[in-house]
Amino acid sequence: MNDCMTGTGTYLDTLCVNAIRTLSMDAVQKADSGHPGAPMGLAPAGYVLFTRHLKHNPRNPKWFDRDRFVLSGGHASMLLYSLLHLTGYDVTLDDIKQFRQWGSRTPGHPEYGHTPGVETTTGPLGQGVANAVGMAMAERHLAALYNQPGKEIINHHTYVFCGDGDLMEGISAEAASLAGHLGLGKLICIYDDNKISIEGSTDIAFTEDVARRFQAYLWHVVKVEDGNDLNAISAAIEKAKKETRKPTLIMLRTHIAYGSPNKQDSADAHGAPLGVEEVKLTKKCLGCPEDEVFCVPDKALGHCRNAASGGQAAEDNWNDLFESYQKKYPDQAKQWFEMVNGLYAEGWEAGLPDFKGEKSMATRKASGMALNALAGFIPALIGGSADLAPSNNTIIKRASDFQKGNYSGRNIRFGVREHAMGAILNGMSLHGGLKPFGGTFLVFADYMRPSIRLAALMKQPVIYVFTHDSIAVGEDGPTHQPVEHVAVLRAIPNLTVIRPADATETAAAWRYAVKSTDSPVALILSRQNLPVIDREKFPPAESLESGAYVLADSNNKPDVILIGTGSEVSLCMSAKDQLAEKGISARVVSMPSWELFNKMPQDYKNQILPPDVKSVEAGLPMGWEKYVGDSGAVIGISTFGASAPGGTVMKEYGFTVDNVVAMAMKVAGK
Repeated sequence: MNDCMTGTGTYLDTLCVNAIRTLSMDAVQKADSGHPGAPMGLAPAGYVLFTRHLKHNPRNPKWFDRDRFVLSGGHASMLLYSLLHLTGYDVTLDDIKQFRQWGSRTPGHPEYGHTPGVETTTGPLGQGVANAVGMAMAERHLAALYNQPGKEIINHHTYVFCGDGDLMEGISAEAASLAGHLGLGKLICIYDDNKISIEGSTDIAFTEDVARRFQAYLWHVVKVEDGNDLNAISAAIEKAKKETRKPTLIMLRTHIAYGSPNKQDSADAHGAPLGVEEVKLTKKCLGCPEDEVFCVPDKALGHCRNAASGGQAAEDNWNDLFESYQKKYPDQAKQWFEMVNGLYAEGWEAGLPDFKGEKSMATRKASGMALNALAGFIPALIGGSADLAPSNNTIIKRASDFQKGNYSGRNIRFGVREHAMGAILNGMSLHGGLKPFGGTFLVFADYMRPSIRLAALMKQPVIYVFTHDSIAVGEDGPTHQPVEHVAVLRAIPNLTVIRPADATETAAAWRYAVKSTDSPVALILSRQNLPVIDREKFPPAESLESGAYVLADSNNKPDVILIGTGSEVSLCMSAKDQLAEKGISARVVSMPSWELFNKMPQDYKNQILPPDVKSVEAGLPMGWEKYVGDSGAVIGISTFGASAPGGTVMKEYGFTVDNVVAMAMKVAGK
């Protein structure tokens, strides 16, 4: 046995580990693109975890009580694809041969819903760490709600592999801090401490004491000095599983591109193929046939596939446990089934407030009332705010806080950690069984945008509560007054943005949000009071689900259409009355959601916004040209705001009834 095959374990163990390495470097070489170094260094840890510790069933990747595995450094995707193939998931050798190609099931970074066994989409570093925290929180919450003595139907770990880059990102610090505070003992992070990043040795930018940092976060830290020592890796994971009061960081000293004679411990191996000749030299070092491509020895494959039969047995045992649980606790079993399958109690929609008799109300307040009404019917609703719950109105009043010692609580105190909050919400949603929501001021959506984008990419129905939605925020000034933020959110594919006009539309927006199954929803809400529309006189607020609808119309063909969202709708309604006095007929269209309107049939769109009628919109200019047309006009703001009372700021920037009337008359040629 040569130097490249050192380490503890049997010859068969070594054969399996090196199969992971050669599959990874061959796939990258064939694609002429990818990252071979990390998979080669982490192959022993991946092998030990997937064959000795991970509770999973490759024949049923969606078994609910499986352990979750997150590869936070998504560039090391070939490690995951190799492990999935070897242990019996529906990832074939042909899939691996098509690594990074058009239509492949093995894309460059793991994508949730695209490849069996991939629990989350990773690649932007640090996201996976925070996703794993969310998954661990979801496990603890469901366990606290439904486990009974001797019948723990929710009892699994969350494992995450991360690297130096993950730990440099601020999001991982935010998430790790919260995880330590919450004492998430079933969260185990294996840190690939290879001391190499794209630019070279990590000591050019990263020299902190990682162990002491995580100990300060209240984590349990275990060190393994040799990343090829299978027994030491396994023992470290056992230690981590026994520590139930703290999350665990296993610091694993590895060597990037292990086995490569010329590129081991080199940044050259991070993000580029090793090269044909180097691959041959590496295979020789690893004891593999030099000219054989995608070599998987039968003995290695058979040994790894034993995980499939063991996983099936584990799921069978769980099914028996759940059957006995169901007989003894039928009510809890029914509720658990409904939560896991996204089913809501009968009458949940009827519980929403209708706001009859209310004259005016901030939509943030209406949102809090709608949330609390829904929470009574939908136990899956769980969430909180980035330290702004009193302003965002994101507290579930009859629920306790989710804290160490009380994981059954539904109010999550995220602290001032917007980015981690976004990714944690994704992890909770991906785990299953929960409908997570999170709130902050709209201007701070910038801190969350990478996580929001990934939620949209993964089709996760997370709910975002963004309040303080305009320059009407007032005295806090331009640092807290959003200008471009709604436009930026609207630019994210598969994110449904809803800016309700009043309290009634806010309730309808929540109604839509909790029904969404394949798109995150951003609720854009006002700080200031807005007139409540009388729905006995005007169309029902549920019309919101069409994206745009005629709120008030003229008796004949309108001369002009006034389109508004949020607080601007009330301006349009007042302007309509003044225009009528001047002999100009106007239609008011409430357009709370571009995304929902764009999904409607063209006939409906033409009915609401006839192409031959000129339009005026009061809002942000960007993108509205599509709806108002070349001959229309937009009243908007393209500069930053100012510090002054909200009403003054709105007036100074032209958001007044008089200005809407003047613009409408100009557009109508009057």
